Amino acid sequence: MPTGATDPPAQPEPPGPPRAVAALQALVRLPTVSHRDPGLVDTAAFDAFHAELARRFPLLHARLETTRVGGHGLLFRWPGADDARPVVLMAHLDVVPVDEQAPWQHPPFGADLVDGAVWGRGTLDDKGPLVVVCEAVESLLENGFTPAQDVWLSFGSDEEVLGASAVAAVEELRRRGVRPWFVLDEGGAVASEALPGVAAPVAVVGVTEKGVTSLLLRAEGRGGHASTPARNGPTARLARAIARLDRTSMPARTPEPTLELFRRVAPHLPGPLRAVAANARRLGPLLTRALVAAGPETAAMTRTTLAVTTLTGSPALNVIASTATAGVNARLMVGDTVEDVVAAVRRAVADDSVAVEVLERGEASPVSPVDDPAFALLEATTREVFPDAVPAPYVMMAATDSRHFTAICDRVYRFAPLRMTKAQRAAIHSYDEHVRVDDLLDGVRWYRHLLEGLPG
Repeated sequence: MPTGATDPPAQPEPPGPPRAVAALQALVRLPTVSHRDPGLVDTAAFDAFHAELARRFPLLHARLETTRVGGHGLLFRWPGADDARPVVLMAHLDVVPVDEQAPWQHPPFGADLVDGAVWGRGTLDDKGPLVVVCEAVESLLENGFTPAQDVWLSFGSDEEVLGASAVAAVEELRRRGVRPWFVLDEGGAVASEALPGVAAPVAVVGVTEKGVTSLLLRAEGRGGHASTPARNGPTARLARAIARLDRTSMPARTPEPTLELFRRVAPHLPGPLRAVAANARRLGPLLTRALVAAGPETAAMTRTTLAVTTLTGSPALNVIASTATAGVNARLMVGDTVEDVVAAVRRAVADDSVAVEVLERGEASPVSPVDDPAFALLEATTREVFPDAVPAPYVMMAATDSRHFTAICDRVYRFAPLRMTKAQRAAIHSYDEHVRVDDLLDGVRWYRHLLEGLPG
C-alpha cells in the first residue's frame, strides 16, 4: 500500500448568493405576465409566485396579517407600536409580455446571475423593488424589530394593465378606516445621466404622476370594392386627422415639482445653466422653452403629450374600409384635465366627420408635498444610503398603482431605491432588463433605514 498519501482536504461549498438575490431569481423565473384579457392570464404562475414568496420570506407571512385582494393582489399588515400614522409600501408582482424577437443577452425568465447582476423581466419593474421591501421586513423581523407605526405592504397583481387589485386594496384600507401618513410606490430611482450636464446621480421622487387617458378617433363611410374608390373616404379623413394631430402640441409650462428639481440640481450644472436652474422660479418661461428645445424627453416634462398608438382599417387589401380608427394615448400634465385634452384634440382634427371618443379616463394625480416631514424622511434616508445622490421631486411620466391611493392619502410618493443607469432605465419594458446585486442590497438597506426611522 502507498504510504504517506492523504486525501486532499474537503473544499467548502462556495457560498450562494445573498438571500434577496436568490429570492429575486426565483420570482423572476415565474412568468407572471398580466393581460387586459383575463382569459390570457396564467393564473398558475401567480399562484406559484404567492407560494414562492411565502417560502422565501417565512416570517413576513407568519407574523403579518395577510389579505388577498383583487384576484392575486396581496395586502399585509405589520402592527406597529402605534397606528396613528400608518405607512403603505407598495410594489407589484406582474410584468409585461416579452418580445420574443428582441435581442436579450440572457433569457428573459432565466434570472441569470452574470457579471454581478440578475438579468430578466421584472428585475427592475417591479420584482426587484418588491424583493427589497420583503427582505428589509424579513431581516427586521429576525431581529425582533417592531416599527413605530403600522406598516402595510400592498402588492398589486395587474399594475401593468391598469387593473383592479390596487383599487381593491384601497377599498380594503378604507373599510378598515386606515388613512395612511404616506404611501410609497415604484417610480423614481437613483438615476445616473438623468439630466444633461448633471454628473451626480439624481434620486428622483415622484410627487405626482401624469394622468393616462385613452381616446379613439373614428371615421366611417360606405366602404366597398377597392377597384372603385371614392375620394375622402374613412382612411383618408383619418389620415388627415392624424397628420393634424401630429402637428399639435398642448401648452407648455414648468410645474412646481420640476422647478424644485432644477433648483436642487443647480449646483451640479455647468456655469450658464446653473444660473438658470438656480433661479428656475423667476425664469420659469425661459426654462420651459429650454426644455422644449432640448428634445422630446425633456419636452414631455412641460406639457400633456398626445401619441397615436393603434390603427385599424380594412380587413383586406382589396376592400375599402367602412370604418377606420386610431387610438390616442394622452399623458396629462398637472393642471390639464381630460376635458381640456378632448377639446384640444377636436380643435386639432377640425373635422366633424371624425368622432373623438374617450375610452379610458385618468386625470393627473394631486401633487404631494415636498416641504413636509414625510418627504424629509425619504430624503434623509436617501442621503444616508446614497450620499452621492441629489434627492429631488419630479413629475412622473408613467402611471403606477399609487394613483389610486390619493383617494385616502395626501402624501403619495414614487421612488424605487435602486441605482439605475440610463441603459437600465431604457431596458424597462424592453430587453436586457437587469439589476446589479450591490444595488439590490443597497435597496434593502434603504428600506431598513426607512422603517427604523419612522417617528413614534
